Amino acid sequence: MIRILLAEDQSLVRQGLKMMIETDDTLRVTGEAANGEEAISLCETATFDLALLDIRMPVMDGLTAARTINSRWPDTKVMMLTTFNDDEYALEALKSGAVGYMLKDAEPTELIRAIRNCLAGGLQLEGLVAAKMMPKLINQTISHEIDPTITPRELDIVKRVGEGRSNKEISEELGLSVGTVKNHISQILDKLELRDRTQLAIYAIRHNVV
Repeated sequence: MIRILLAEDQSLVRQGLKMMIETDDTLRVTGEAANGEEAISLCETATFDLALLDIRMPVMDGLTAARTINSRWPDTKVMMLTTFNDDEYALEALKSGAVGYMLKDAEPTELIRAIRNCLAGGLQLEGLVAAKMMPKLINQTISHEIDPTITPRELDIVKRVGEGRSNKEISEELGLSVGTVKNHISQILDKLELRDRTQLAIYAIRHNVV
């Protein structure tokens, strides 16, 4: 069973999202919060595989909660769910450590697919948001070259992380085990002094690797 923390300040919306998520028998909302502060309190007493956070909430917003969860419980993936089709929000979400950004009006199948992709190590962005955000990232391309210590094999992996591939997809494409892919990514993060694969994906885009 995959344990999901759902933080949404509107009770009816939260219950609707819970019903959508649990149409998949392997997904269970095991924690519910009305704001970011409550979400963090739940993380202190229970373990979650994924935190699904609304961006705008009272007391503490989703972005602040995402930063805290990513810092204190790095094994818990963070995915943002919002009504705002806004590339600036999406960029802030990625900077906060989120690995997914979806709109609340997504179809149940889309939401479940996005959750599974995030859990598998992929980067999930709602289509319209991604289309608006990518040109900004590309325009911020850094002029210097890729770190010379990155090997050709590692560059193959960086490219696929930038394309939003999960570890399993990368392993299948490159003929490696999932464990080997994870080890490569850890080494790449150390070399580039990056915090997580979200930052690595942004690095790949900014350096024209993808």
